Amino acid sequence: MSSSPTSSSSTEAAAPFLGMLDVRCQVDVIVGTGSITVRDCLKLQRDSVIRLRETAGDDLRVYVQGVTAATGEIVVDDETTSVKITEILPPQGAAEDR
Repeated sequence: MSSSPTSSSSTEAAAPFLGMLDVRCQVDVIVGTGSITVRDCLKLQRDSVIRLRETAGDDLRVYVQGVTAATGEIVVDDETTSVKITEILPPQGAAEDR
């Protein structure tokens, strides 16, 4: 999914990063986490269900380059699955700086 700045303030904020704007970043979206025993892992087959800690409807966690950056929800548009950002999270350690 690509986006481009739409206002002059966005362009001004990006000014220090002009040389890096086309660098690709790895984005991972985590639906949930859980754990199973090795015994259960060896029994996995098609249609097996793994229980996750998160409940249905919880926001997904969005990581950029391994850093938690946002939360979001799944959006299905035609045949494409995407993530709609619901909240941008403060940088890690930002609460400690206050």
